[in-house]
Amino acid sequence: MSEIRQRKDTKENNVESADSNVDSEDDKSPKSDLSNAIPTGTNKAPSVLETVLNSLPDRWRNWVVRGIFSLIMISFFCIVIYGGPLALMITTLVVQVKCFAEIINIGYAVYRIHGLPWFRSLSWYFLITSNYFFYGESLVDYFGVVINRLDFLRALVTYHRFISFCLYCGGFVWFVLSLVKKYYMKQFSLFAWTHVALLIVVTQSYLIMKNIFEGLVWFIVPVSMIICNDIMAYMFGFFFGKTPLIKLSPKKTWEGFIGGGVATIVFGFMISTFMSGFPYFVCPIAYNETRGGMSIDCEPSALFSPAEYTLPACIASVFQVVGMPTSFNIVPFALHSFSLSLFSSIIGPFGGFFASGFKRAFKIKDFGDVIPGHGGIMDRFDCQFLMATFVNVYFTSFIQSDSPQKLLSQISYLKSDQQLELFQLLKESLINRNILEIGN
Repeated sequence: MSEIRQRKDTKENNVESADSNVDSEDDKSPKSDLSNAIPTGTNKAPSVLETVLNSLPDRWRNWVVRGIFSLIMISFFCIVIYGGPLALMITTLVVQVKCFAEIINIGYAVYRIHGLPWFRSLSWYFLITSNYFFYGESLVDYFGVVINRLDFLRALVTYHRFISFCLYCGGFVWFVLSLVKKYYMKQFSLFAWTHVALLIVVTQSYLIMKNIFEGLVWFIVPVSMIICNDIMAYMFGFFFGKTPLIKLSPKKTWEGFIGGGVATIVFGFMISTFMSGFPYFVCPIAYNETRGGMSIDCEPSALFSPAEYTLPACIASVFQVVGMPTSFNIVPFALHSFSLSLFSSIIGPFGGFFASGFKRAFKIKDFGDVIPGHGGIMDRFDCQFLMATFVNVYFTSFIQSDSPQKLLSQISYLKSDQQLELFQLLKESLINRNILEIGN
């Protein structure tokens, strides 16, 4: 009898020990499937379209819905481009906020916070703080000349990084004070989830904005390449796809991957050549002293002017045999677009594969249901963020050079006596090099 009682006591102690190691009561039960908690939009369509397309097979109905809303998104994209850099900046910010919301909502569903104090507020606070830091950095870089002329903004420019750090520290202290016993693991997991979301979304959108300021062409061409690759890979895969490409996305095929890549390279060369002829697309946003404000008017650089290229001797001999010319006039930017096309065709899709793996890990089909036939905003921009990073790295590595406008922006932060000293040093240097005559 005593032996039975001893076994019972041991069992109860083990249960209590197990319960003490559980972070919260919710962890005692296995995690549920999130497919019902997160709305999906891949198979969603407006009721009018559902009625009209009801007779079509599911495969073709989804194809039509996806095609219609792809055209709507492309049309909206063209309208935003027509609105100029400011419209693009606002759109980028809206897309960023929506992508962040979709990722954070999955985190809430995964960890089932059930009203943990302040955590929703903390997530959005960190988003605002991150945007203040990154967007403020760009405003200082590109609009410093204008901002420094306004006395009440000068302190915000001078101490921007210190203010950003203080804001982050405030959120950090707020998080520590919000910790609740039995929910530590959940809260720290969501804290990490929030920062990963910020890294993926805010940092990439910041790079998108920097690309915009360097010239609309550095935004439009890469974005268009991803759109082209996505559409053409879908079309080639739909009609000709037979060979599976990757297990993470069973519907992706080698035929779609290769066909989309070839189409993207051709499209990239054509759109790059076309846009190089318009100063509106190729000029960076800079401060104009004459107008007293920001403008995108400039004399296009040599990067966007046709140049003659001669083929290597080994290839030129073959062209001569068949009577073809051995030299061509090509816009240099169109040659650079070849690198962008290769990245968007080969590496870009892996942003989508990464998102597919993420969704499969939590058994959800889409990040949201904002766009019928496509899913959430994040479903459409998973490749765009990766592409934006590559464009920024490529531009800073092979294209970028310091401009007088940016140097003027930095000089404007100096005190008056320092500016005069710099002026005298520059004047002496120009005179010594016989660029400026004495007395000027």
